Amino acid sequence: MTDLRTRFMDDMKNAMKSGDTMTTATIRLIMAAMKLKDAEGRGKVEDTELLPMMQTMVKQRQESAKIYRENNRPELADKEEAEIKVIERYLPKQMSEAETEAAVAALIAELGITSAKDMGKVMSEMKARFAGQLDMSKVGPIVKSKLAA
Repeated sequence: MTDLRTRFMDDMKNAMKSGDTMTTATIRLIMAAMKLKDAEGRGKVEDTELLPMMQTMVKQRQESAKIYRENNRPELADKEEAEIKVIERYLPKQMSEAETEAAVAALIAELGITSAKDMGKVMSEMKARFAGQLDMSKVGPIVKSKLAA
C-alpha cells in the first residue's frame, strides 16, 4: 500500500486534471497541515501520526457545519461537509459503538485489568491498536462503564 503522502500527491494531480476544485483545495489543506506537523516533529512524521491530525480536521469541520446550519448559512455548511467527505477518504473505516465496546471488553480481558485505576493502560493500548479507527473521546466512557461493572 502506498503511503499517505504519495496518495495525496497523486489524488491532487488527478483532481487538478479533472477540474475538481473542492478536492484540490481540501488536499492542499491536508498537505499544509501535514507540513506543519512535520515542522513540529523536526522531520517527516509517520502516517499513523497523520491520522489523528485528519480526525481533528474532520471534527473541526463538523463543528463549523453545525454552527453554519444554526446560523442559516447552508452554503457554508455544505462546503464544510464536502471537505469532510474528501478528508474521510484517507481515514480508515471508523469502528461502530458495538465494535468499540467489543474491542474494549476483549482488551480488558486480555490485559487482565480489574480496577478502574488501570483505565489509562486500557486507553493507551486502545489508542495504539486502533489508531485512526476510534474517537478516543467516546472510548473513555465505554472503558469506565466496563471497569465499573
